Amino acid sequence: MTTPGNDGANTPEDDDPFGYLYEDGQAAGATPPRTGGGYGYPGPTVGQQPGVPRTSYNQVRTVGERKYNPIPHQQQYQGPPQQYQGPQQGPAQQPYGQPAAQYAAPENYPGGVPPRQGPPPQQNGGGGRGPNTKGLLIGAVAVVAAVVIGIAVALASNNDGKDKKDDAAKPGSSTSGQPSTPSTSPSPSDSAPAPLPKGDAATLTLGGSAQVGTNVPGAKGTGGAFVGNFNTVGASVTWKANVPKAGSYKLYLRFGVPGTDANATITLNGKPESRPMNMKNFAHAAAGDWAKGWATTYANVELTKGVNEIKLSCEQGNQCNANLDQLWLVAS
Repeated sequence: MTTPGNDGANTPEDDDPFGYLYEDGQAAGATPPRTGGGYGYPGPTVGQQPGVPRTSYNQVRTVGERKYNPIPHQQQYQGPPQQYQGPQQGPAQQPYGQPAAQYAAPENYPGGVPPRQGPPPQQNGGGGRGPNTKGLLIGAVAVVAAVVIGIAVALASNNDGKDKKDDAAKPGSSTSGQPSTPSTSPSPSDSAPAPLPKGDAATLTLGGSAQVGTNVPGAKGTGGAFVGNFNTVGASVTWKANVPKAGSYKLYLRFGVPGTDANATITLNGKPESRPMNMKNFAHAAAGDWAKGWATTYANVELTKGVNEIKLSCEQGNQCNANLDQLWLVAS
């Protein structure tokens, strides 16, 4: 070690202040430090001359050699005033500046608190495997069982509903368990409504120049008959139709035209209607082609309950060049 005053003249064993503690250091001639000096506490050096710096600032002291001297009275700090802490137990506190006794646990002092006994380690059903796996397994099995039961109940409900639908669809089946017997008393729904009247024009009452003809194919009247020669003022067909109740009806007419439009006056129970029966060339027949000119039209009429007189006639202002085939009523 190079220090002030020796300029590296010391031997290597003198550089290590603790060399005397090791076997190799003792073999090399290392000796304990001189009395009066120590590590970190420089003291007088034997043979030191005035004005010559000391050879080392690191003076080693033998273990146990250092003594703690009390600090002079005027320099001691007593610390803040102590509050009363009650009767002291255990060893007396060491004065300030003196080495304290080695720390020990409180239970090692006379009269100290006995060591706390913790609860014994719990033994799980799984033999120390952590969480209660048995309880978790039971819970999982319960959940699966609940799901299976729910599915079974749902399937049973669906099958029961399907069986009821099948039984209802089977004729003669009864859900009350009693044998079904046919009812002898008629109900309103059992009796079908009476059909509304329908008639061939050739069978109706004719007036004026109207007459029955069969020379145009395509007529649906009996024997292919129809009412022709209607294109004269005063020609008419009168039909007496019996309806079950008063109300609105549609008066249908099957007619034939030779590729041109026609119309006729409607009279209900002696009262002419403002709107005529339109007989247009719906079939788009060529001019003069009576066989291709058959079509159907209708007019809305108000009838009373019972017999109603319905008249189709060729009046002034009408275009009556048409053949009349059939008439019928339909409730609106």
